[in-house]
Amino acid sequence: MDQQEKIKILQDVIQLETPNGNEEIVALYYKNLLEAHGIESQLIQYADGRTNLVAELKGNQEGKILAVSGHMDVVDAGNPDLWTYPPYGAEIHDGVMYGRGTTDMKAGLTALIIAMIELKESVQDFSGTVRLLACVGEEIGMLGSKQLTDLGYTEDIHGMIIAEPSTPYYNTKHKGSIQYQVIAHGRAAHSSTPEKGVNTIQLINDFINKTNIKIDEAAATAENDMLGKMLNVFTMIEGGNQINSVPEYTVLSGNARTIPEVGNDVVVGIFNDVIEEINANGQGTLELNLLQNNQYADGANDSALVDLIKVEDPQAENRGLSGATDGSNFTNVDNKFDFAIYGPGRIDSAHTIDESIEVDQYLAFIDKYVNIYKGYLK
Repeated sequence: MDQQEKIKILQDVIQLETPNGNEEIVALYYKNLLEAHGIESQLIQYADGRTNLVAELKGNQEGKILAVSGHMDVVDAGNPDLWTYPPYGAEIHDGVMYGRGTTDMKAGLTALIIAMIELKESVQDFSGTVRLLACVGEEIGMLGSKQLTDLGYTEDIHGMIIAEPSTPYYNTKHKGSIQYQVIAHGRAAHSSTPEKGVNTIQLINDFINKTNIKIDEAAATAENDMLGKMLNVFTMIEGGNQINSVPEYTVLSGNARTIPEVGNDVVVGIFNDVIEEINANGQGTLELNLLQNNQYADGANDSALVDLIKVEDPQAENRGLSGATDGSNFTNVDNKFDFAIYGPGRIDSAHTIDESIEVDQYLAFIDKYVNIYKGYLK
């Protein structure tokens, strides 16, 4: 496969619009590409129009299983008029390809897949298996990785690369993510007689104040060397429907980021304790709605996989990642395997207007992945 064909494949994939859904069109594209090169694959449907893709490339004898993964969905492009180039045009200017999903993370996923093809077509024998896990719904819900984990696809692997943008670093750990709502139910009343109602904004205010104290206390108990402290941020509040009425319904939304030392159970426990305390007053009720409860990923800093990444990028540092990836689900199994996040692109380009990837960097990662496959499965 020559360089122009590799570039054209990435352009094709970027031009397939998959903001928060419709990933099946990308899965079918990759499936056809793999099968054109003699690699069989399997579609695993999550929902209508949303399909994961699993493929395996086996060596000449039994050996280790290296899983490689990326997600096929992208975030919404927003107002296309604010982009310098069309968000799904995949135009190249001065060696840079622009488009939604270039960095996050179709360049990384495409590089993994082309590397599988190049490994198959090389004359070098290898042992074991490269297992592709291309997922739906990472950006909202981490849906596909949860489904594939439940189906057992990481129970027998020895290592995993997730090709999220990491340049100039690589990551073996990332924080967990809890997205949640606290819903307050009260009683409406005229604002001139507030004592006849139960003000849900006040209930939410009490929850915020009490929770902040407990979260600060928990965060102070431990700090991870690479990930820092656990944190919680309240991000949205919606309540009331008229300025002269006591609000009977209010919803608070937030996002907590957890670490191995102060995990998801601790944070959810704090929320439930505060809710129970406030509800015990008998003035209105609070309820917790967990929208997403993804664990942290805690891979080993030293492993055969990390050693190979260091060979490819001797200057790259291992940095903890504050954001979460599909590794939240994939690593949440009894099997403890080598784990690394390593992919083309800079994380600060993800989700931005004029998201982009350097074409040479994308091409270079294809070669890096081939070398890692060969080294891990020798």
